[in-house]
Amino acid sequence: MSAERSPAVEEQKRKGLRVAFAVSIGFTLAVHAGAIVPFLGPLFAAQFLLGSSRPMPLGKTLGAAMVILIAGMAMMVLTNVLGDRPAPFLLILGLTYFACFAAQSTGKGGAAVFLVLVVSIIVPLLGVLNKELANSILSILVAGVLSGAVLMWLAHAVFPEPFSQEVEAPPIDERPPALLRALANTVILLGSVVICLTSDNLTAAAVIPITVASLLGQLDVGASGRAAMGLVLVNLFGGVLASVAYAALSLRPNLLSIFLIVLVVVLLLGGRAAARSKDAPVFAGALTTFLILFGLGVSPLPGSAAESFASRIVYVAAALIYALLFAAILWPRTRETKRISA
Repeated sequence: MSAERSPAVEEQKRKGLRVAFAVSIGFTLAVHAGAIVPFLGPLFAAQFLLGSSRPMPLGKTLGAAMVILIAGMAMMVLTNVLGDRPAPFLLILGLTYFACFAAQSTGKGGAAVFLVLVVSIIVPLLGVLNKELANSILSILVAGVLSGAVLMWLAHAVFPEPFSQEVEAPPIDERPPALLRALANTVILLGSVVICLTSDNLTAAAVIPITVASLLGQLDVGASGRAAMGLVLVNLFGGVLASVAYAALSLRPNLLSIFLIVLVVVLLLGGRAAARSKDAPVFAGALTTFLILFGLGVSPLPGSAAESFASRIVYVAAALIYALLFAAILWPRTRETKRISA
């Protein structure tokens, strides 16, 4: 049995090493360059790398980048034109979220769908809450997409997948779109976006909606209440790790410390996120939480330094409880979904 599992285990190790290498290098370089959102490129790279053991073909990489950039441009235009008209603004945002959740429910789209969702959250919130950043949102997205793609290819060059060893890929879980669940997820995410838009807190806006979207993508329709609570705790663990990492960084604040801290944490979370198991999306979500919170801690984003890590972890906890509670209330009640609230 161990001999049969060894190819998959080796594949997991290589994938975990690629994620740790790309994220730690990318994050450190982004901080060194003074990036306003230093976690964006590493987050894109992690999603690209966790999606497959092979590098995306150049055409597919460019296609995914173009989809993300087009989504960013569309959201920027939407924010500029309708940002002061809440009803049509929220309606179009809701339709965008619904399309993303419907695509996710079919098992297709992979990392690109989640990244479009992230872009559709970040761009409107930054555009409305901080006018100074509104004009630079597109350049931030371009830098994030390009650096994420470069980091993906660099990681595969350093830790290549051996051609002589083929690991059978699991069959793609294709399902008909769960439209009612997608609609419920849209209401939940849109509610968190509205809360952030009315609170005028840029740090909360950068944390809460993305955490909600991440958790909604991780929740299993057939999960028990205990499993759902475990999922919440693992995601919260990502926030606690970010707090501990920032405290360690404050003892010796330099680029080498940032690189080593991110490397160790991403090895811990990314290795588990690279596994072929049902728990992998949960650790990928915890990695997302860590990158966002730690990235905000070292970011020159206006107002981000004023928020303590205790406040940010409270934001994460509130977002996780909010998403879990409303998923239990709004998700279609079937024999399987009843177990999530049991």
